Amino acid sequence: MNELVKLTARDAVALLRKGEVTPVEMVDAAAERIAEVEPAVNALPTLAVERAREHAQRLMAAGTPSDAPRGYLYGLPVAIKDLKDVAGVRSTKGSRIYADHIPERSDYLVTNIEAKGGMIIAKSNTPEFGAGANTFNEVFGKTRNPWDTSKTCGGSSGGSAVALATGEVWLATGSDLGGSLRIPASFCSIVGMRPSPGRVPHGPKDMPFASLSVEGPMARTVGDLALFLDTQAGQAALDPLSIPAPSTSFVDAVDSPVAPKRVAYTPDLGIAPVDPEVRAICEAAVKKFADFGAAVEGATIDLHDAEEIFQTMRAAQYAAQFGKLLEQHRDLLKQDIVWNIEKGQALSSEDVNRAELARGALYNRTTAFFNDYDLLISPAVLVPAYDINQPYVSEAGGVKFDNYVSWLVMSFALTLTACPSISVPCGFTAAGLPVGLQITAPRASEAALLSAAALFEQAIDLKSGVPIDPIVRHTEAN
Repeated sequence: MNELVKLTARDAVALLRKGEVTPVEMVDAAAERIAEVEPAVNALPTLAVERAREHAQRLMAAGTPSDAPRGYLYGLPVAIKDLKDVAGVRSTKGSRIYADHIPERSDYLVTNIEAKGGMIIAKSNTPEFGAGANTFNEVFGKTRNPWDTSKTCGGSSGGSAVALATGEVWLATGSDLGGSLRIPASFCSIVGMRPSPGRVPHGPKDMPFASLSVEGPMARTVGDLALFLDTQAGQAALDPLSIPAPSTSFVDAVDSPVAPKRVAYTPDLGIAPVDPEVRAICEAAVKKFADFGAAVEGATIDLHDAEEIFQTMRAAQYAAQFGKLLEQHRDLLKQDIVWNIEKGQALSSEDVNRAELARGALYNRTTAFFNDYDLLISPAVLVPAYDINQPYVSEAGGVKFDNYVSWLVMSFALTLTACPSISVPCGFTAAGLPVGLQITAPRASEAALLSAAALFEQAIDLKSGVPIDPIVRHTEAN
């Protein structure tokens, strides 16, 4: 493994800033590592290495800026989830409908990263339109978990998570509707944050006022993630929900962390059948918060109606967003997406009104909860990574799930709160599969969330686990 790929993103950026390594050398190191591990994991099926080299040459010719903005990356290669367009690069959304799509325009998320010294080196694999938490599609196939390639890496930001865990890139983007940043982070032993809606601007979008799905950063460490959130955060005209970046950088919040005073821990959010081994690992890990002075109490937000609310709102969004694709390309859509669109089309106005009112009540309960607690802590996912050939978890703890969404309850319930949540590695199962701890803070409190996550990461000391060489445990038949 090339020594450069072992660096944290922050250390790599520091070397780039001082001129001790060049952007071209970083591109070459990433390309070398991609060639080494891609046959085993299939995380970055679309490469843009020459595009990145050209960008690197431009950055080197321009020299180091004296007035670099917060989050400037100085020529660090980055992977972009294949739901976002990158100009001139094949952008498929994991769908046969867009299998040959090469956009002329990049999403604002991409142009903002490039304007701040990030170089796009690859597109990361995702399920079709990001639907589902097992990363596979009919364009590029399956992305495998590097800790055990017979297992799923989670999703829908699975390619990004695997690229980070194996050292193909130092930073990667993801998105999250029902857990797509947090689930693959948990399964791959990296860090993934779902920010508050509006924290990371993107667009143009067909539904710019939709608030369930957000963009967010993924990294190997909390400090690296804070750097990348500094890169991405801010206000943009294309995104009407976007909010200004805070006056203090997220990196500063990590470097000068303040311990929370009172945190709540729940092993199941009061609504989920969490695997006993996952529960035990998380319960042991949460004790670290007491070690740095926080009072840890058993409590949770009342989320009793979260699934009904989420399933209704998600289905309504799918009907609006993908209804025309169903009319025009039904035969090219996977059945789970067809089901979700048709579920949305069958909703009555009363169904949608009831869900909106119930979400409002849930949000009010959330704000009341955070009047008493600084953080809510729980397992990130109810099970460890499972067989890659199983599309989704159909049963856990004696509870059967009849669709591809229901088992994501540990993450999608917290989507409804509009609060930032982060998954941080907290341990491994007896089989060597990673487990993530999910930490949630009040809305727009990403700095406090990162501060607490940094303290936890330091206490748990698992960050040396990545990057790793893939552990190959599958045959060609898998």
